[in-house]
Amino acid sequence: MIPATPEGRRAFILANTRLQAPPHVPELRLHLADEITPIWRLTEEALEEIGLPPPFWAFAWAGGQALARYVLDAPRTVMGKAVVDFASGSGIVGIAAMRAGAASVLCADIDAYCGAALALNAEVNRVTCRFTDEDLLDAPAPDWAGVILAGDICYEKPMAERVMAWLRAAAAAGTTVLIGDPGRSHFRQEGLTKLAEYQVPTTRELEDMAVKRTSVWTLSA
Repeated sequence: MIPATPEGRRAFILANTRLQAPPHVPELRLHLADEITPIWRLTEEALEEIGLPPPFWAFAWAGGQALARYVLDAPRTVMGKAVVDFASGSGIVGIAAMRAGAASVLCADIDAYCGAALALNAEVNRVTCRFTDEDLLDAPAPDWAGVILAGDICYEKPMAERVMAWLRAAAAAGTTVLIGDPGRSHFRQEGLTKLAEYQVPTTRELEDMAVKRTSVWTLSA
């Protein structure tokens, strides 16, 4: 079993990932799993045996890569603003926001391993992001947030509906909301405006194709 401590999580990540550049955001470097790292080969049963939740933080998902790319290319979106990176995973989007000039970033994910991954990845990229493993969906979006970034959040129907309702309420209150999505089946485009579209390299081990057409959207207030 992995020690349920920040040190234990950090040690596990370092032992089971490799420092590399995500293909669509080569300016950044992240601790990620790939075909030559041990975590890539772990089955669901093996993960359960060692006490590890599904390691979404170990991969640069297409929606997150697209959103990070957009933020880096359009820094005015976040520059000088307080940002929430919702369902942060590896922290790729929040790190990109800090690199683009955000005043502050709170990365939020209910998996504590994401906090350990974020700390390692932020250190490599020479930025500072805060982290919380509280479920932000239990309350309205924080009123101090000028921007909420959400990458690849619609992979399960109940969660997609809950998250989108929360994000729509935030947008209605005046918060800028940006979403990165690679065409997940539970993603609904009603009330959204497309800002950009990318061809994001992924892997057939994670997705149904090696390159995913992925878009960045904003919610209308």
